[in-house]
Amino acid sequence: MKKYNVTGMSCAACSARVEKAVSALGGVESCSVSLLTNSMGVSGSASPDEVIAAVEAAGYGAALDGGGEQKKGIKKDESRAESSHLLKRLLWSLGFLLVLMYFSMGYTMWGFPIPAFFKESCTAVGILQLVLSAAVMVINQKFFISGTKGLLRRSPNMDTLVALGSFVSFAYSTCLLLIMANAEAMGDTAQAHSLLHGLYFESAAMILALITVGKMLEAYSKGRTTDALRALMSLAPKTARVLRGGVETVIPAEDVLVGDIFVVRAGDSFPVDGEIVEGDCTADESALTGESLPVDKTVGDRVFSATVSRTGYVKCKALKVGEDTSLSQIIKMVSDAQATKAPIAKLADKVSGVFVPAVIGIAVLAFVIWLLLGESFGYALVRGISVLVISWPCALGLATPVAIMVGSGKGAKVGILFKTAASLEETGRGEIVVLDKTGTVTKGEMRVTDIVPAEGVSERELLTLAVALEKKSEHPIARAVLARGEADGISEPESESFETLPGNGVMAVVNGEICSAGNLFHIRSRCEVPPSAITLSESLSEKGRTPLFFSRGDFFAGFITVADTVKEDSAEAVSQLRGMGMRVVMLTGDNERCARAVAESVGIDEVIANVRPEGKEAEVRRLMGEGKVIMIGDGINDAPALTSANTGIAIGAGTDVAVESAEVVLVNSSLLDAAAAVRLSRSTLRNIRENLFWAFIYNVIGIPLAAGAFAA
Repeated sequence: MKKYNVTGMSCAACSARVEKAVSALGGVESCSVSLLTNSMGVSGSASPDEVIAAVEAAGYGAALDGGGEQKKGIKKDESRAESSHLLKRLLWSLGFLLVLMYFSMGYTMWGFPIPAFFKESCTAVGILQLVLSAAVMVINQKFFISGTKGLLRRSPNMDTLVALGSFVSFAYSTCLLLIMANAEAMGDTAQAHSLLHGLYFESAAMILALITVGKMLEAYSKGRTTDALRALMSLAPKTARVLRGGVETVIPAEDVLVGDIFVVRAGDSFPVDGEIVEGDCTADESALTGESLPVDKTVGDRVFSATVSRTGYVKCKALKVGEDTSLSQIIKMVSDAQATKAPIAKLADKVSGVFVPAVIGIAVLAFVIWLLLGESFGYALVRGISVLVISWPCALGLATPVAIMVGSGKGAKVGILFKTAASLEETGRGEIVVLDKTGTVTKGEMRVTDIVPAEGVSERELLTLAVALEKKSEHPIARAVLARGEADGISEPESESFETLPGNGVMAVVNGEICSAGNLFHIRSRCEVPPSAITLSESLSEKGRTPLFFSRGDFFAGFITVADTVKEDSAEAVSQLRGMGMRVVMLTGDNERCARAVAESVGIDEVIANVRPEGKEAEVRRLMGEGKVIMIGDGINDAPALTSANTGIAIGAGTDVAVESAEVVLVNSSLLDAAAAVRLSRSTLRNIRENLFWAFIYNVIGIPLAAGAFAA
């Protein structure tokens, strides 16, 4: 998805028009325009030049997001500058408006004292009101410029409504002032004084001042909602101490290159992601993970940008720099989520697209109806202007993105990363939670618990065969076997023609014989397995241990069991998920007995075991027929299932925050964060509904009220 910065938008009608114009381009698969951040995300094959041309043809400006200080489309001080500018406009407007109100309502309605010159001439009072009103209009000329442009390009916006309301009031009052001046010149002071009460110059100025108050609050709201993302951006260190030619040199962090050796002292932040090559330290990683406890680091351990060294002195090798660092990936993910739209926003978008023309039509209709009912021209005009002014399409346009930005920002602070607004919404709708076992419910740190050789085979021979077969495998069970082999001083024997059999095991040629390792089904296809070995393995499986069977040539060599450790918070996480009314299912490729032992220890009743990787996707699709499914896995072996589920949640450490197969990433690898993600999603969804309700109800009640539908 390419991101663009869009200029010239003033309300939801503008964003709807830009979105419609870009979506009409050939090659555009999706387009999402955010009024809140003045940004646009476009997916598809359309070139940036075509997209920019389409936006400009619609009457707005666009440019590719350039990064740097405007990283991810958000200027650090943009909203603050906008709020400050609007505040100055408001203060100047109020200054002129107060004087105007004194000479209009204060004098004409309540008889406030004014200079004798004005008492002698109603026209002078009217001219003063015109001048003061014109001053407020000049101060707020942006409404008229933007509104007129929108009207000329047949895409009226919120500014068009404001400009129309203010201009019509001013123009009508100017005409009355000319008639009043003529009456006064003819000596008819009674008529002139009567016409003075019919001037609406204060309304023309009041409209602009009140809308400016709304715009200022809107800008303040925008600034508050982007605080979380700014906080993440501010964590990025500005400088780095790099060893160049053996000399320690301070350079900008963005100039660090992959392979550079950088130095970090106690109290310093790590400028980029890297690996410790010398020294020890204690790292505070709360900026990325939300975990307050510091982590001990030594040679070979990974360190991450924006985390802080609390103790020690280390030299590190830079592995990921610039936009590849963990912090940059998190910022990108949060920013992308905030630039997309949740499905629930579609109704508001449709309404926003026709809102302004509809309001103008209602204003004209109200004006005509009141004239037909016999009311005065002035009364009918006030009703029409009131309709223009009271409507607020921006409330509809901001209802969803404000909640999305707050929700995704809060999630990022605690290590819960939503890739899109749709995933933030969809997570809370989940009804069935499907959990992978290894690395999700358990730590994924396997250890060998039993070595059971076949008759005529020693434990050391079986372990040597196991090391030979597993040394080229990346599976957690293989790592456990290799760790045990290293601990027992097993030298690595040579193996040839290594082959991985997904869902079954591995094969290789060891000492000239075809040897295999894997599950019982696979080894039975290679050789005969004694019933006693099967019985013993089943007994150990019931204790939560996973058996790995071995064959050498056509003969059974024995089996080794490994056990995984259940995460400390898994039982509590399952309890919380079930407490939210969700059905929890464990889906694993492990054997039935082992899977059930782990499931029972954490409170899961439903287990689907012995499922191959491609079978996991089929099981998820089957469950989707029974309700909305959230699949939680490690993002690698579970990739097809994560992609197929309504919502895929990847358990991923801070070293890999961009798991492509999932919509949500849990940086801390804690299952408790999955429950927190569901709660956060539900809270955000509830907030969106409340925002939309009040946005709709305000306009549904306010517009008829302004039109006089409830007038006695």
